[in-house]
Amino acid sequence: MSFLKKHAADAADLTNHSSDHAAEAVDAVMKKYDRESNVRVWEGTPKQVIRFLMAAFSLYCIYLTLFDRGLPEVRLTRFLAMIILIGFLNYPVKKGHVRVNYIPWYDVVLMIAGAVPFLYFGHNAQKILLTSYSVISKDPFMLAIAIIAILVLIELCRRCVGLPILFVVGALLIYTFANVRFGKVIYDLFYTTNGVMNTPINVCQKYIVVFIIFGAFLERTSISAFFIDLANCVAGSSVGGPAKVAVISSALCGMVSGSSVGNTVTTGSVTIPMMVKTGYKPDFAGAVEAAASTGGQIMPPIMGAAAFLMAEYTGVPYSRIAVLAILPAVLYFVGIYIAVHLEAKKLGLKGLDKDTLPKFNYLVRKLYLLTPLVVLVILVSNGTRTMQSSAAIAILVTIIVGLFNSDNRISISKIIDALEAGGKGTITVASACSMAGIVAGCITSTGLASKLLRTIVSASGGVMIIALLLTMLCCIVLGMGVPTTATYCIMAATCAPILMSKEIGVEMLAAHFFVFYFGIVADITPPVALAAYAGAAIAKAPPMKTAINASRLAIAAFIVPYIIAMNPAMLFINTTIPEVVMITITSLIGIFGVAAGLSGFVFHQMKWWERILCVVGGLTLLIPGTLTDIIGFVLVGLVCAVGYQSVKKEKNALAA
Repeated sequence: MSFLKKHAADAADLTNHSSDHAAEAVDAVMKKYDRESNVRVWEGTPKQVIRFLMAAFSLYCIYLTLFDRGLPEVRLTRFLAMIILIGFLNYPVKKGHVRVNYIPWYDVVLMIAGAVPFLYFGHNAQKILLTSYSVISKDPFMLAIAIIAILVLIELCRRCVGLPILFVVGALLIYTFANVRFGKVIYDLFYTTNGVMNTPINVCQKYIVVFIIFGAFLERTSISAFFIDLANCVAGSSVGGPAKVAVISSALCGMVSGSSVGNTVTTGSVTIPMMVKTGYKPDFAGAVEAAASTGGQIMPPIMGAAAFLMAEYTGVPYSRIAVLAILPAVLYFVGIYIAVHLEAKKLGLKGLDKDTLPKFNYLVRKLYLLTPLVVLVILVSNGTRTMQSSAAIAILVTIIVGLFNSDNRISISKIIDALEAGGKGTITVASACSMAGIVAGCITSTGLASKLLRTIVSASGGVMIIALLLTMLCCIVLGMGVPTTATYCIMAATCAPILMSKEIGVEMLAAHFFVFYFGIVADITPPVALAAYAGAAIAKAPPMKTAINASRLAIAAFIVPYIIAMNPAMLFINTTIPEVVMITITSLIGIFGVAAGLSGFVFHQMKWWERILCVVGGLTLLIPGTLTDIIGFVLVGLVCAVGYQSVKKEKNALAA
């Protein structure tokens, strides 16, 4: 990313290193923790050929999503064939296994062997769809090409996404083959829309791709730099300013990027050195950036494209999804913001010098950079355009906006760069979504969903809180190392239906928000906390300690989903305007109580019993209800009053 290198240079100035060294360090972190950064090295003519090929693929994807209304079996097979072709052109067999302008013969074989079956299916789709299952399942050729295509897709997913999702896929495939006829499994997974071409990849091709390309174009307008400058202007000079800048900028950048790890490294290359220089401990600085970057995926109106997916899965309009997500997202970031403020007060930290920060007048002149986002939200919300056509229009608006950006004016080369980046971003998401389709297909073929439901209901004894706890653990495991959009696809197919069952009885939207949140926090939850580990690498801090701190800072993401599931009033479902106002006020005070109790500081260093009372009071305020609100107000108010009186006595004693 062009802006990544710019921010790396900025970080280098702050830490007295050369910009080249900083850029190399950032690249090293990305390659270690972000699978998407481990790509082949092309130079010269081959680089240009690959570049234009990727750009052409992005343009084809835009054409598909806007104009192609053919059979899913034709659209999706061609799409997946191209994913395999460009995937193996970009991703080597393992990390560091790279030579300049080189692709080994076996990768060429895999690339062709994987793409041909999909192209064959797409070309003969009408004939194959009219052929009965019994004929195809006994045809060695038809079974062989299906097996090869699925195995090559799995290998591509391993290269660009990682092993965690494949452990889940492998376990489910073994279980499915043990319970269903071999031919039936292969037929369902490849020749129907109940497997690889299930809802996840269909949604990916139809919606996600164009939003990935849109995000790539936004990056070329330097919107991330604008977000960082905006955050510096708003909070840079306040107590512990750099950490607050990290929270605000990561929320804004992560909303668009769709990648917790990528956002941690991008904004973290600037904010983490600033935090450490200000006086925050390295593990705390890395944790702040990781938690905030992960939270960007739940930040409306974009939510890393998950808002659009949720609208598709639930049948609820996007505009309503975005509104429902506001309070949970606000609580998440308010919780982190309060935590970093209290940490700064506890350590006696100061903010940045106002003279070094961006001026408000400069930022006002740059507000036009937000135009594409505003246009996108308006078009999607008022229903005048489909989601994909709205994104396409937003891309055109981004190009127009870029022409007026004198600091970083868009050019033909940058347009091609954006299309290339969009194509590369699509590979990872499409690979993960195809695996999500296999997961859904295995669950459907074996009836595993009902078995999982019976297991969870039995283990929980019918108690909702225990069922939610078990589902949370499933979501965190399934979400490890998986991109945001693919994570939600997997959660919506596997875990949400369990919560929505009559035995557990969670409301539909509440169930989807629950599984989405816990799939996302897998990026900061040990043991596979990739975003936290990336933040730790930049901060030069212990990875596990950073991950634990990140989980503590993101406490709202572990609490709010439970409250949503047990009482959807926090999503403003079945509430009145006065109730919405009251829920908002009590929730904000509640998250303050929880954050303060975990931090251990309000006016003074709290005693252990004060911390417990503060956390308990905060939790009760987060639960909608008159009685819980009264208890929470009393407990949190008591702790604050004790702290204030203690500090007042100390000041009076010193004055005397």
